[in-house]
Amino acid sequence: SGLFSHPLQFCLLGALLAPIRVLLAFIVLFLLWPFAWLQVAGLTEEQLQEPITGWRKTVCHHGVLGLSRLLFFLLGFLRIRVRGQRASRLQAPVLVAAPHSTFFDPIVLLPCDLPKVVSRAENLSVPVIGALLRFNQAILVSRHDPASRRRVVEEVRRRATSGGKWPQVLFFPEGTCSNKKALLKFKPGAFIAGVPVQPVLIRYPNSLDTTSWAWRGPGVLKVLWLTASQPCSIVDVEFLPVYRPSPEESRDPTLYANNVQRVMAQALGIPATECEFVESLPVIVVGRLKVALEPQLWELGKVLRKAGLSPGCVDAGTEPGRSRRISQEEFAKQLQLSDSQTVAGAFSYFQQDADGLVDFRDVALALAALSGGRSLEELTRLAFELFAEEPKEQAKEQAKGPGRLLYKDGFSTILHLLLGSPRPAARTLHAELCQAGARQGLSLCEFQDFSLHHPLHGKLFSTYLRPSQTPPASSPGSTTALANGTVQTPKQKGD
Repeated sequence: SGLFSHPLQFCLLGALLAPIRVLLAFIVLFLLWPFAWLQVAGLTEEQLQEPITGWRKTVCHHGVLGLSRLLFFLLGFLRIRVRGQRASRLQAPVLVAAPHSTFFDPIVLLPCDLPKVVSRAENLSVPVIGALLRFNQAILVSRHDPASRRRVVEEVRRRATSGGKWPQVLFFPEGTCSNKKALLKFKPGAFIAGVPVQPVLIRYPNSLDTTSWAWRGPGVLKVLWLTASQPCSIVDVEFLPVYRPSPEESRDPTLYANNVQRVMAQALGIPATECEFVESLPVIVVGRLKVALEPQLWELGKVLRKAGLSPGCVDAGTEPGRSRRISQEEFAKQLQLSDSQTVAGAFSYFQQDADGLVDFRDVALALAALSGGRSLEELTRLAFELFAEEPKEQAKEQAKGPGRLLYKDGFSTILHLLLGSPRPAARTLHAELCQAGARQGLSLCEFQDFSLHHPLHGKLFSTYLRPSQTPPASSPGSTTALANGTVQTPKQKGD
């Protein structure tokens, strides 16, 4: 608005408002701790497995709710506009909120009367936040413990099917923050119980978008400072009608999640995408394969070109099929790089072992792909020769002279380097490709048939391995177009 028509006015306002607001907000945040601690003080782990009732619930719940509203008010969120009607815990045991675009999104907990949440177990060690999670009786998941995920699924199902005994559980089904331009693929966790859910939309209809905290966006301090600098921030929370799953959706959480995602995207007027984040990088589903929106190979190419290095002039000097581990010093010598910052940046793009060494085959393949001097057939042949192995004894018995084969580790390394595919997803695809034959590995012919001649994956390889010629996102050959099935290939299932 007119208040921000001059940059100097905004800077002066920020210099006055932001420090005062942030300081007061932190004071209120620490005032929340006694109420959070009091609710669970003296209770055993067994008692915490049931919803807290009585005076603890009354006093502490209202104390935390009131101070939380004051916290957001001090940060500039003077108005929370609510549309629609929140369903009862019997009507919808689960709430799903989107788009998830900022660390301010927990403000949606206030009009929802502080429902239970799902959070990372690591957050328990964060001062004040850990106490608030215990107060909330949050469902905790550890990203490093596969058994933890199973326990979370069981706990979500137990609470969601308690017949109203437990308060509602709130999920951000995208799992991470985005820029609000589209909905990321919903994770199935909120939909596993197969119970009705109520979609909740979050909007920030302000003249300046200072709240977005997304991939490659501003950091926490900048977002906090800019938001606290605004005279008034508004958030809209809209409750959509309860979504009751069909019998098929109740049995298939992924189908259920996809259909709810489409309903919410339509209400928001934005696309529903297949994009998701894996290890902090955005990936998208193309056919049966997950690929990075922007493979790190492209970033590596920019780093090397900035350093004045031509990838095609580097002598790889690696023996096909045999791993050779090199240190960062050897890496710099091999690539003839002298600047320590450039060396460290380029070296970090490759997977390191416990000793900090990388497989030089990875480097050789990346440099070959970046040089652009080979055809796709030559490049995929080189990839196969670098990572293929002699067939294992079982394969020798099952096939007559299969030659060297590409097993799951080599296959996943190639796809990770060239396309940015997450290694677990690539290994899954490798197992599917090998099901048609009796071997556990792919021959050169089978690998090139997948990477060059497959109607969808072949187009994907040709797009990603020519980064300097990559078309814009709106063109027919772009990654988004591939994922959406708009290229001239057999029709694929997708949004």
